[in-house]
Amino acid sequence: MLNISFNSVNRHVDRDCLPSLRRVENRRSGNVLLRLLTIFSILFLISLFLPWTQHIRATGQVTALQPNQRPQMVQTIIGGQILEWYVREGDLVEEGDTILRLAETKDAYFDTSLLDRTRSQVMAKEMSLQSYQSKIDALANQMEALRESGRLRTEQARNKLQQARLKVASDSMDLEATRLNTEVARNQYERMEELYEQGLKSLTDLENRRVTFQQAQAKLISAENRLLASRNDVINAQVELNAIQAKLRDDLAKASSERYTALSGRFEAEAGVAKLENEFSNYERRTDLYILRAPQSGYITEILAAGIGENLSAGEQVVTIVPANYQLAVEIFVRPIDLPLLNPGQQVNIQFDGWPSIVFSGWPNTSYGTYSGTVVAIDRAINAGGEYRVMVAPDDSEEAWPEALRIGSGASALVLLKDVPLWYEMWRKINGFPADLYVPAATTAPAAPPKIKVPK
Repeated sequence: MLNISFNSVNRHVDRDCLPSLRRVENRRSGNVLLRLLTIFSILFLISLFLPWTQHIRATGQVTALQPNQRPQMVQTIIGGQILEWYVREGDLVEEGDTILRLAETKDAYFDTSLLDRTRSQVMAKEMSLQSYQSKIDALANQMEALRESGRLRTEQARNKLQQARLKVASDSMDLEATRLNTEVARNQYERMEELYEQGLKSLTDLENRRVTFQQAQAKLISAENRLLASRNDVINAQVELNAIQAKLRDDLAKASSERYTALSGRFEAEAGVAKLENEFSNYERRTDLYILRAPQSGYITEILAAGIGENLSAGEQVVTIVPANYQLAVEIFVRPIDLPLLNPGQQVNIQFDGWPSIVFSGWPNTSYGTYSGTVVAIDRAINAGGEYRVMVAPDDSEEAWPEALRIGSGASALVLLKDVPLWYEMWRKINGFPADLYVPAATTAPAAPPKIKVPK
């Protein structure tokens, strides 16, 4: 009671009969409040020096770590008409299992014996190629025979030419001998004629010397004729040799031309064989593509084209397959201002949609329902939303991620940074300063790039 009025009621109130009033008046509320304020102030001051973990908040979704483990669309390579389905949504298929069977829709492939007829064309073209090769071999043998025959005939003509030259030499020597004999016979005739005029020789002796001289002249003319005939034989032998060589060159040129024609035909036949074999391989491969098979083991999640008899175009998406075995990861998206604070190997606390959790941002060790991850990759280019994508893989040293987790589930992440006092974090937030640059110890030394084994 304040007792500020002159009309006090204290003398009219019997406090012995009012124990509640007596307890209220005896209560020291001010002292208790002062003690509580003091205790809370001390606790607040102490809490300012508690450690606080700086962090970056980001959202994302669950995906697969390896690109071949993510959901994929199975497409048709060729166009066709659906004949029969072998799977339904939710089925587990192994690699190579049949998904559906197609029928041909192009009239160019309607022939049921297309492969056999194409193979027959290939065989016929190969026989044509063999014929060209046989002709080429025969022409090569013919050219070799022509060269051998020409060599022998040329040698024979050269021998004949040499014989003619030797005969010219022999006839030249005979001509010189005959010319000497004729000169001697003339001298003898002239001396005999002088002696006859002097009366020392008879007419008979003179006539004998005349006859001898005339015979010598006849022999000289005959020797000159033989020399001219021998020289003519040399010229004929030379002409014959040149004719043989010219004919040989002409025959070789003709055979070579025919051989090159056969080679051209063989090359065209080879091109035809290659083209037909290519067509045959394409037809054979197209026949295999009528069956659409699973590219890998997984679950059929969505069938996009379901009707029997429905026509599909080349490259059209048919079903979606989620791989049966995959390694989960989380892709989160961070702002460009936070990108310099991220490094591979950095620890991340993840909260998955559908899993209850209690998160204390500054004290990750006290959070409940969160899972640990590690930054494994950071995109080098910004996406259309103005953010950078960061891949986070499970941390093998911490608790495993839930088995029921599915690709596409939402996730929110806290990328843990440096540990600072709470007062420093409050001062940073008030002033709008960015978080401190933090590099994990695991990333101080760059890891060696993984070795990739290239198949032969």
